[in-house]
Amino acid sequence: MLQMQQRLSLPFLVLLGLPSTAMGFALAVQISALSWLLRTRYQLDIHEIGIVWAAGPLAGILGQVLIGIISDKVWFWGGRRRPFILVGGLLTALSLMALPSIGLIDQALGLDAILGVAIAVALALDLSINVSFNPTRSLIADVTPEGPQRTAAYTWMQTVSGTFGVLAYAVGAVFGNVALIYFGVVLVLLFSLVPPLLITEPRALAGAEAEAAEARAPKLSLGTVLLLMRPLWPFAIYAVVAMGLKLTGHASHSMWIEVGFAALAVGFLVHALMEPQPAPNTAREDLPAFRKVLAAHSLSWIGVQTMFVYMIAFVQQRFPGLDDDGTGRLMSTSFLVLNAVGALVPALLLNPLARRFGEVHVHAASLALMALGFAFVYFAGHSATAVYVGMAVMGLGWGAIVSLPFAIFSQCVAPARIGLYMGVFNLSVVLPQLAVSLGVGMLIEHLPDKGSVFLVGAATAALSAIAWMAVKRVPLAGAPAGAGTSAMPSSGGH
Repeated sequence: MLQMQQRLSLPFLVLLGLPSTAMGFALAVQISALSWLLRTRYQLDIHEIGIVWAAGPLAGILGQVLIGIISDKVWFWGGRRRPFILVGGLLTALSLMALPSIGLIDQALGLDAILGVAIAVALALDLSINVSFNPTRSLIADVTPEGPQRTAAYTWMQTVSGTFGVLAYAVGAVFGNVALIYFGVVLVLLFSLVPPLLITEPRALAGAEAEAAEARAPKLSLGTVLLLMRPLWPFAIYAVVAMGLKLTGHASHSMWIEVGFAALAVGFLVHALMEPQPAPNTAREDLPAFRKVLAAHSLSWIGVQTMFVYMIAFVQQRFPGLDDDGTGRLMSTSFLVLNAVGALVPALLLNPLARRFGEVHVHAASLALMALGFAFVYFAGHSATAVYVGMAVMGLGWGAIVSLPFAIFSQCVAPARIGLYMGVFNLSVVLPQLAVSLGVGMLIEHLPDKGSVFLVGAATAALSAIAWMAVKRVPLAGAPAGAGTSAMPSSGGH
């Protein structure tokens, strides 16, 4: 195995991507099965399902950034990433096993509080995934040199992870979501416990030049970091207010709070998108462009997360003749189609088009097509076939969302700080997810037509496509031509 690692052979690159695949598969199981379980087995209301899903973004805010920083500084059990992958994988498998047993756990504890137990199980699952997710991707950078070999490693990670993600929805569609959960337990254990033991981590990391560059770069204060995420302030403030209301027993209230924060968010997003960018090659970092990326990317995640969390309500209303298993299979097949297209298009279609027309234009066009897919399901999604067609069209946008934004924002910032910016960039995913869990759920609950799930997606995807056109690619001073054109190796779950 050591010789395979030294040669960076194809079997070793596949092995290297398996731990990340395990965490991606666990997320796919959660997307396919969690809302279905909570709605059909435990009869939770739509807004209650949203509260359970809020656990994921909270875990993402705390987990990936903190664990990534900690795993850079420690060494035990023969590695810096290995301990977190092993522990996180074991905890993820145990949390997956708990999903179908939420009711039994509630009874065993004598709580009679299904919602609280469901939140606890979902939070445990998300925290477990986030313990491993950052280290699984950092491990690849640790054992591969910069350049084509590292790109190949991340490409194979994406290929393997995407393939198994499609498999997850296929298992759910054919055998049901409960079978998918237990299949996920076995796969997560196998892929997270075995490969790390076969991979030798270097005690001394390469990249001394990068570390020296980081030491020379001026440090950013907390205030500067907060200014970086300025377009996301309304999402963060709303999350605190809405969570406080729910924890104090005000789970149901008028939507005026949501309307107010939506207006505030629009103001902050428009301000960011209208912020002037420096002239080419005059700025070390183009922070206005970075803030525009945050604004545009956050809009697309509102629609995507609304679909992931609340599609169960749409399916139950549009297809009342389906039993619980039939509902689960329709949802699993829908997500299978979405992810199959999303796994294929980045390398086969989007990357070649981006080389010719530019990443921003291709990404905006993909989101416009995604908006059309959302609208198609809303207006024509009265049969399973029509839903699948719409999901396939949405897959074009989904493939862009998980691949192109990194290539765009990485040319706006100094390479020595890419870890910091990646952490802030992740907030443009998790903070909108929190807004969806805490606010959009109440909106869907009150609207008589649950197809509004897809109207929300159509509107936000279209607005995101328009917003992305405000991002102007400004190369950094001294940056080589074509810098920053690599695609993101994997999607961020949380």
